[in-house]
Amino acid sequence: MSNKNEALLRRKARVRRALRAAANGRPRLSVFRSSKQIYVQVIDDAAGRTLAAASSLDKDLKPSLKTGADKAAAEAVGKLVAERAKAAGVTKVVFDRSGYIFHGRVKALADAAREGGLDF
Repeated sequence: MSNKNEALLRRKARVRRALRAAANGRPRLSVFRSSKQIYVQVIDDAAGRTLAAASSLDKDLKPSLKTGADKAAAEAVGKLVAERAKAAGVTKVVFDRSGYIFHGRVKALADAAREGGLDF
């Protein structure tokens, strides 16, 4: 493995360890970003299932997006996952940035999810 990948895995594990301690039974809003898309899931770790999910590849979003790898796409995905989470009965979550720096696309997604009604 490369040093960059190892560092990402260490950061990811450190963030998840802290989230488990702070979650208090709340579902986890987990973000994954690739160079071309952004994906997000609301996960109930106690039950081990996904409650809501959205990505820049969704049929509803893809035609309206220029690309899946910019802040506009992240905002649209954040709003969509907030709608789906509220429909599933989830309003309070803990934000899992998956080791990514809280900046750019990750921050845009988080802000849009907050505007959409998720509390974290």
